[in-house]
Amino acid sequence: MAAVEQVRIVREFNRFYTALIGALSPDYLATDISLTQMRVLYEIAHQPGMTGRDLSAMLRLDPGYLSRVLKAFRTRGWVASEADADDARVRRLMLTDAGWAAFAPMQERARAAIADVLSPLSDEERSRLVAAMGTIRGLLDPADPGAKSYLLRPPRAGDFGTVVAAHGSLYADEYGFDTTFEALVARIAADFIDGFDPSRHCCWIAERDGRVIGSVFVVDVDAETAKLRMLYVDPRARGLGVGRRLMEEAIRFARSAGYLRMTLWTNDILTAARDLYRSAGFIHTASDPMAAFGVEMVAETWDLTL
Repeated sequence: MAAVEQVRIVREFNRFYTALIGALSPDYLATDISLTQMRVLYEIAHQPGMTGRDLSAMLRLDPGYLSRVLKAFRTRGWVASEADADDARVRRLMLTDAGWAAFAPMQERARAAIADVLSPLSDEERSRLVAAMGTIRGLLDPADPGAKSYLLRPPRAGDFGTVVAAHGSLYADEYGFDTTFEALVARIAADFIDGFDPSRHCCWIAERDGRVIGSVFVVDVDAETAKLRMLYVDPRARGLGVGRRLMEEAIRFARSAGYLRMTLWTNDILTAARDLYRSAGFIHTASDPMAAFGVEMVAETWDLTL
């Protein structure tokens, strides 16, 4: 698609969305202030102590225009400022009681307006919408902290199949494993579902923008030993700390469930995973050269005292 056509489509979407949420209305959210002015109030409310310079940079507003907006808010008694504790020349902004009284109903009407937009959609359609918005945000501003956020949650129906498929694709692409590895993962997932005991077993799913980006499972070997299984992170989510967080949650669960030790099985070619295990306190306790999943490797056992 030609660049000029891409520009046209983005502009067309912007017009569609601003009209959809009523942002062009002269009385947007039943207030006499503009959308930009409301955004300034929002940031001061949610990040009290910001300076005018901070606000200008965050919202990409001309400092002169922002100064006029803040002056109008002070005239209304909505915004006050106080000197910074370390540098009296720096003024930090905050909402007054009157500012909060004006802002709170605007905030509630904004939430209600978006709820009305979402109400005709099914849960699956809402998830697709949120995922698409996350994709836009991440592509246009990868440095935005929101572009790096993710959620840890228990598994839902469909997650196990997604995890099995992700393992199969990942290990085939990066390590040359054949489909017998995917079959193994499928059996592990099936056994977990069939024998699930919430007091002894757990699974965490990492989700970002509505998409599964990682998983970890804990099962029991015996009354005193837990086993860490199927820890993986989507390649597109690496660098976010997902793997470490999943492992920490698995260890935390094992301790709370009363296990005395945790064990795991890996192999020597998974260098990043081995570094992660080592950093969490696991010790490499056994090695076994083997041919499996279509490759030659050294199987390893790692153990952790809880």
